[in-house]
Amino acid sequence: MKVVGFAGFSGSGKTTLVEQLIPELRLRGLRVSVVKHAHHSFDIDHAGKDTFRHREAGAFEVVVASDRRLALMREFERPAEPSVHALLAELDPRVDWVLVEGFKESDLHKIEVWRRPEPGQVAKPVRYPADAFIVAVATDDPAHLPAPTPLPLLDLNAPAAVADWLLASGDRFEYPWELHGGLTPCAPL
Repeated sequence: MKVVGFAGFSGSGKTTLVEQLIPELRLRGLRVSVVKHAHHSFDIDHAGKDTFRHREAGAFEVVVASDRRLALMREFERPAEPSVHALLAELDPRVDWVLVEGFKESDLHKIEVWRRPEPGQVAKPVRYPADAFIVAVATDDPAHLPAPTPLPLLDLNAPAAVADWLLASGDRFEYPWELHGGLTPCAPL
């Protein structure tokens, strides 16, 4: 399993790039999963649905499945923040690539996404000078990056080229299970 993170400020284009990379990698015959960090009390369920009613009644976990998909919803009794490594262990190990969005402080190799500001806006700072886990920068305007970098510069608007770069650099993204507290991938379905 290869894992790459995407770091950047809100509005930089992380979600759009990840969304565009999924079909690019799929076209190359690869299985792709996504781990996304959400804020506080997000919900994927809806009032009135059986699963929502089960959770509201106090179920710790609710698994719902059909012949097309499976979803697991787990309620935390106290606020808890699972690590990105714990979430990776929840995935099917047969996946080729995992695209991780929203864990900018993680120790995963990451591509920083930086977009040139609109006229009148102030440029957002960059993370790559201080984050040794940033391995490339995807940008729409490399000439205006706030700080120089020797890192590879990827065209934010060319997801096929970003996918090509990921595949050419694939070995560096191999996930080291043994380094993360003995976590191992879940059994495949």
